[in-house]
Amino acid sequence: MLESRDTESEQTQTIMDKYSVWALPPEDVTERLTKLMSCLRSEFGGPEFEPHLTVVGAINLTESDARNKLQTACEGLKAYTASVDRVATGMCVYLLLRPTPEIMKVSEHCSDYFGYKRSRRHFFMRNIKHENPFSRRSH
Repeated sequence: MLESRDTESEQTQTIMDKYSVWALPPEDVTERLTKLMSCLRSEFGGPEFEPHLTVVGAINLTESDARNKLQTACEGLKAYTASVDRVATGMCVYLLLRPTPEIMKVSEHCSDYFGYKRSRRHFFMRNIKHENPFSRRSH
């Protein structure tokens, strides 16, 4: 029985899955964004998820690698201030952040640490995602 569990544990550690790294806003900001997202969802539909800043996009890792890398990557990092630069739409509604040196340093540090290749068009971190209300057509 113990041998079976060890094998099961080893198999779990080799299963690759997609992970991303999020920074979460303070509680008061989370509450305001959650209300805004709820209003948009009630009018236009779309998925429900926690407001966040995407620091590192989807990457393939094992669960243990993801946990270890996150813990190590976050050592020495501190909370930082972010402000919205503008709103953009596409498949979702995005709040694009002002790319301050502090934000870019954290983004570059984490992207480099996780081996994430950022594209230039996603230079700003995503904050709020929602189905694009402008893509719906009236019938």
